[in-house]
Amino acid sequence: MLTLHLTNAPQWCDLIPGVRVKLRPLTTALMVSARGDPAIADLSERSATEEAALAMAKALARRAILEWEGIGDADGTPIDPNPEAIDALLDLWPAFEAFQTLYVAKALLLDAEKNGSALLPTGPSAGAKATARPVQGSVPTAPHD
Repeated sequence: MLTLHLTNAPQWCDLIPGVRVKLRPLTTALMVSARGDPAIADLSERSATEEAALAMAKALARRAILEWEGIGDADGTPIDPNPEAIDALLDLWPAFEAFQTLYVAKALLLDAEKNGSALLPTGPSAGAKATARPVQGSVPTAPHD
């Protein structure tokens, strides 16, 4: 069953220990906007899947992250999210993995939910009959070495 959360309110996500981010919901509009990001458009067709995944994650994060806690500059002074800082955050493997798992993958799972459907009682497989005959007796096996 497809479960709809009928709110577009941003939500906090604990990204990595000591760091949490306030994220916009991953809507169609946000995904389309991220796909149009210049960093995505500049990728060549030969770009590695990993490079494309990182570019897409950064494009999404730059659009989705509204606030954060637990992130500061080199002196430890808290900073607000900005494109360069968001990219730097996602350059950290644990942050990237958490963002992919907790934010992007949730949306992909939701997308996958709509792709599956039960067989229709009147569909092409409803009246399907087995065409293979049952095996009679023992079946010879290949010799073992």
